[in-house]
Amino acid sequence: MITIVGIGPGDTNLLINEARQALSSADTVYGSNRQLQEIANLTTATPILLPKKLADLTNIPHQDKNVVILASGDPLLYGIGNWAIANFSEDIRVIPGISAIQMMFHKIKLPMNDCFITSSHGKTPNFDFLLQHEKVAMVTDTIIGPYEIAAEILKRNLNKIIFIGENLSAKEERIHNLRPAEVAKKYEMNVVVIVDER
Repeated sequence: MITIVGIGPGDTNLLINEARQALSSADTVYGSNRQLQEIANLTTATPILLPKKLADLTNIPHQDKNVVILASGDPLLYGIGNWAIANFSEDIRVIPGISAIQMMFHKIKLPMNDCFITSSHGKTPNFDFLLQHEKVAMVTDTIIGPYEIAAEILKRNLNKIIFIGENLSAKEERIHNLRPAEVAKKYEMNVVVIVDER
């Protein structure tokens, strides 16, 4: 059995019980350095570093073993869960986690019912389409982050507010509420919520 475990934004207090149980019974756990460090005190499983390219993770020995693959946030919200389901024919169990986007909306006390959710990881969003929406949440990367998003808003002369959540659930967590012209060039690991200025 291969289990994909959503570990949320990082604070292990936010893990659901099913995730804790999967970790405690695991024989091997695959994850990034950061992920493996975050859950180290919750499992005695053998930690294995995920390859930089998921395509290199073609064969996971799991016969008679409980294998866990860690996913930041929620596995099926721009996470590794989508890839695992598509690439492994074996039974895969997916355990949800709290996404950074969910956490961000709760931090800024804003309903997310009518939100358009997307990601800039490894791709360039269609900003003409994206910025037509009144409320957008975006998982960012180091190529297209808050500054680049703000530049696209300014280019179109739109009246938007940008909320930036850095290091959500960590001690270094910071929440910013900015107009596009106020957005700095660099932020640590973050998600962005864009809303129409009222």
